[in-house]
Amino acid sequence: MASALLTRSLCGLPSLRSSLTYTNKPRLFASLFPRPSYLQGRTYTVYKSYAMDFTRVGIKASFSTDSVSTKEPVVSVDWLHSNLKEPDVKVLDASWYMPDEKRNPLQEYQVAHIPGALFFDVDGISDRTTNLPHMLPSEEAFAAAVSALGVMNKDDIVVYDGKGIFSAARVWWMFRVFGHDRVWVLDGGLPRWRASGYDVESSASSDAILKASAASEAIEKVYNGQPVGPITFQTKFQPHLVWTLEQVKKNVDGKTHQHIDARSKARFDGAAPEPRKGIRSGHVPGSKCIPFAQMLDSSQTLLPVEELKKKFDQEGISVDGSVVTSCGTGVTACILALGLHRLGKADVPVYDGSWTEWGAQSDTPVSTS
Repeated sequence: MASALLTRSLCGLPSLRSSLTYTNKPRLFASLFPRPSYLQGRTYTVYKSYAMDFTRVGIKASFSTDSVSTKEPVVSVDWLHSNLKEPDVKVLDASWYMPDEKRNPLQEYQVAHIPGALFFDVDGISDRTTNLPHMLPSEEAFAAAVSALGVMNKDDIVVYDGKGIFSAARVWWMFRVFGHDRVWVLDGGLPRWRASGYDVESSASSDAILKASAASEAIEKVYNGQPVGPITFQTKFQPHLVWTLEQVKKNVDGKTHQHIDARSKARFDGAAPEPRKGIRSGHVPGSKCIPFAQMLDSSQTLLPVEELKKKFDQEGISVDGSVVTSCGTGVTACILALGLHRLGKADVPVYDGSWTEWGAQSDTPVSTS
């Protein structure tokens, strides 16, 4: 695979200078393969990063894939760095951005990604029978797509994104919906990986790009009734982790679950317009607002248990009771589910259609504050 190492930052105190080992000086890299048009004319400078030798300062880290528990929904960048070359560890770049951000996650993946990471297309690996964005695909479609990526049931999957913790939580939830519990979100995502001084890879043409394309083609074939390639990933649907419009409607009256909305307070209150046209403003009656950013610290890593619990307590949410989460399109609701998972609640359903579905209906009740 034609790849190059991009610049990575050096983190360390001056007192540790003696523990640094210096390697190659910068050199220029010219791709051996044709580049996409958006990369034409660019030249990358390759830096082999400074490496910190922790053994010289008495620090010896030991990590094992067996040591990570499914009760904890995230893994650290240090853990991933130590396990990156393990054959059963698969890393997925699941970056996705809001339409108004005008960012292309696949292009950003090609410019910089964690070495060996595969690209998971959040919009592409979705239900093709609805106009709602990135809805959960069928079991058959999901199995075909992730098999095309080379993912197997024996794999330990680590998902990250380009913001810290954002869309990666959605893919973490998707794998769990389809029965794969050995999946974790990279705490702090690509920004924390780079800030920690770990290498990133750039590739204009690679096997991973071909696999991403194959995954998209597999989805199309399934929904068109065409045969697909070998299936290496078997699904086991967990219906209790995903809610439909009808279930949310029943909950408005039945109140079996505490409904938490991950959107901003302004959107929840109806004071700010929805980013998608034709969607009413407001919230599901009886729901409460905890914006997804409250699950994270300033470095975009998941808060510790006690701080997470305070966030829910402040909004009157009992973590001992049943909870369902929603947001705009079912992405950031998964960050709330991630936080609740850290608190020991592994059975939190996400309303997949979320506000984009609810707010577009003519017969669904809407509250404003």
